[in-house]
Amino acid sequence: MQQTANANATDEAKRLLNYLSETAGDRLITGQHTQTNLMEEIGYIREKTEKEPLLRGFEMLAYSPNINYDDAAEACLTEVYENRNTMETALQWAKESGGIVTLSFHWFSPLGGHDKSFYAENTDFDATKVLEEGTPERAAFYHDMDVIAAELRKFQEARIPVLWRPFHESDGEWFWWGAKGPQTAAKLYRLMYEYYTDELHLDHLLWVWNCAAEDAYPGDDCVDIVSVDIYLTAYERTDYHEQYEHLIRVTSQNKVAALAEVGYLPDIALLAQSHTPWAYYMTWSKEFCIGEQYNRTEQLREMYGSPYAVTLK
Repeated sequence: MQQTANANATDEAKRLLNYLSETAGDRLITGQHTQTNLMEEIGYIREKTEKEPLLRGFEMLAYSPNINYDDAAEACLTEVYENRNTMETALQWAKESGGIVTLSFHWFSPLGGHDKSFYAENTDFDATKVLEEGTPERAAFYHDMDVIAAELRKFQEARIPVLWRPFHESDGEWFWWGAKGPQTAAKLYRLMYEYYTDELHLDHLLWVWNCAAEDAYPGDDCVDIVSVDIYLTAYERTDYHEQYEHLIRVTSQNKVAALAEVGYLPDIALLAQSHTPWAYYMTWSKEFCIGEQYNRTEQLREMYGSPYAVTLK
């Protein structure tokens, strides 16, 4: 049994973490990301397998307070418009299904930026300035955190635990929170953890650290789940065991581990043999799920039809 990092975690959050801990290495929870209210991916999986994933990922990018609509390409605006009201959808789905909610946040930079300003190339927002008292960057950062906290609180009021994965992929430089290095991102993560936990008392969150970089782990006291995103350049039959060993080496052996994002599905037959203790995986949205470009229908059916896989129905 794993204890939550937050001693004041809700009973629902504690039960969910215990469930993930007990599942890891025994079975694998199926997961799928969605970024629109239509959730086309879920319909596709249901059509091909007659089942649904137990874990469903939802996106919060449209909730970013500082979206520059006047300087955004059509693709950016489409992504924003299609993502609106996803938290209402997530809340309703969780109430009706009892499934597991995980949230991703492509956070448009709190100041400045154009187009998809969660990308570092589209903003001059300096994450290191957030760590300095009295800066405009720090004030904007906390302003945005308050806006997002209001959305997260709705789940707490409904007694629904949430797998919260802020500052994802901070081992890369493509997002503004990782552009100054994963160590800076770890400090941002801790700032958020302390603010949301100690001051705002969002006790329904399970905190997911999403980085496999050396010397960047923020610490066991603010992490519930360690995770990594893996996008192979070509399909291979794998249980991602090597990536698991690397992840726990650079983070912690005391935490539940997860494949927070994958392009290619892990091989469920291999996992049933190796029992590599991933608690869950989440395939990314759109073409990573729909069609044959990444995951063939045969692979989907093998995953959702395996007794080793945990599905919603």
